[in-house]
Amino acid sequence: MPLEEIRTLLARHARPDWTTAVDGVLISRVDRADPPEPAMSGTVLAVIAQGAKRLALGDRVYEYGPGQYLVASVDMPVTGQFTRAAPEEPALGFGLVLEPSAVAELLLRAGAGDAPRAGAGTPSGIAVSDAPPALLEAVLRLLRLLDEPRDRAVLAPLVKHEILWRLITGSQGATVRQLGLADSGLSHVSRAVRWIREHYAEPFRVEDVARLSGMSVSAFYRNFQAVTAMSPIQFQKQIRLQEARLLLATHPGDVTGVGHRVGYDNPSQFSREYRRQFGEPPSRDAARLRTAARGPAGALS
Repeated sequence: MPLEEIRTLLARHARPDWTTAVDGVLISRVDRADPPEPAMSGTVLAVIAQGAKRLALGDRVYEYGPGQYLVASVDMPVTGQFTRAAPEEPALGFGLVLEPSAVAELLLRAGAGDAPRAGAGTPSGIAVSDAPPALLEAVLRLLRLLDEPRDRAVLAPLVKHEILWRLITGSQGATVRQLGLADSGLSHVSRAVRWIREHYAEPFRVEDVARLSGMSVSAFYRNFQAVTAMSPIQFQKQIRLQEARLLLATHPGDVTGVGHRVGYDNPSQFSREYRRQFGEPPSRDAARLRTAARGPAGALS
């Protein structure tokens, strides 16, 4: 069974920083089910081989386990938690960073009618499906190359393209396809997401971001909500609070200063929204963060 060998290879090649000898390929090994942690999703394919994970995006919750995969087509603020993981049976996952240019290249090379057309509306930025045998077999072949350094440089790009093609022609093909189309609704939302992430501490008018993304205000609201499960202002707040948490880990005694740096002029509002998001006031959470061992955020959804 492909999944059994995938588990063996993942366990053998797992590193603390989740990287591998193949560019863009990630391996996660988690030995305990920790509390939910905020992170950025990245644009990735994530396959669970052992254990289970829960991911929250806005008001949507995604759960996936062995033999299932998740596709994140936009880099978004999520809250993730491995729900089944133990030292004797760790959670094991495979990740592949999705590059829009690689998706676009495959779509250009595909014959007419070979790739699915985008469905009506803009798909969610995150989706979960059962992994078909052909996808698992391609993942297995890519992982085998970790033991074959002579073949890796030549064969890894080919197998990556096969995995992308399996995604494009699979049940989440419409989402992956839009990742490679410059004029898709998903690409317009991605442009807005990128701008908000780069200017998260600044106030903005939704009308201006809609114009920047190339959409009318009504279309922008509709598509942004469909992809991110949040309004643009809610999305900005998530980014601000996640950045504040990272800053507080290194500046635990400057709660007011950190709040101001991420865009909060009112310290009370900052503390209130921080506690609502993370369950503790900033100062107490900062003290806990300094003593807690933290893994690489957002490395694998």
